[in-house]
Amino acid sequence: MKKLLVLLCALLAGAAFAIDGTQLLQKVDRNLEPEAYEMYRKLINIEPDGSRKEFVLYSVKKGKDKLLALFLDPPSERDRATLRLGENMWLYIPNVGKPVRIASLQSVIGGIFNNADILRLDYASEYDVDKMTEDKDIYVLSLKAKTANVAYDRLKMSVDKKTVLPTSIECYAASGMLIKTLTYKDVKDFGKGIKRPATLETDSPLHKGYKSVMIYGQIRARSMPDEVFTLEYLPRAKELR
Repeated sequence: MKKLLVLLCALLAGAAFAIDGTQLLQKVDRNLEPEAYEMYRKLINIEPDGSRKEFVLYSVKKGKDKLLALFLDPPSERDRATLRLGENMWLYIPNVGKPVRIASLQSVIGGIFNNADILRLDYASEYDVDKMTEDKDIYVLSLKAKTANVAYDRLKMSVDKKTVLPTSIECYAASGMLIKTLTYKDVKDFGKGIKRPATLETDSPLHKGYKSVMIYGQIRARSMPDEVFTLEYLPRAKELR
């Protein structure tokens, strides 16, 4: 009987631990950005020889499954728009025709950031907390994808205890292979309670010598009507600004 009580207590403690991990991940999501927002950011692809290609995007998000990104620069990409609804993604190119589907592991800008990185939803909407551990200054969350359609099968997220913001995320394939590492830097106060890293860097053992950087220039809460997040609205996305 005593052994049974000990086992029961251990199971209950494990359940509470898992809930704490889920709540922590949800807090990370809200600390990174509001549930509904508009954002300006620059994406930079850096090649081994030091050459760079830069893109400027304006993005809006609503809830857990709707995100639209509009290209502002370079001129060759201007007014292109991408839309994500849950696991589905599309690219609209002016004067080409109707939007075309794109895959999460592809990249509309090249470089190491893929479409899932560029059109990222809340981590808690795509991943379950498999395990949580802690060290002196950080929590470590081991995350498992909720479906096979997510870009990465597993994530290992290091979270600063004081700020409850990620410092690094290791992204793994189902085989256990490390695909890339995301590193969050330069915590900045964006106003209205949003204080988060302004820089996200990524490198990959699959692309040695290459690096991609995402720099956040502005993030603020803004609610959009549902019609904005439709294929029919994509040709009008430039009207949002």
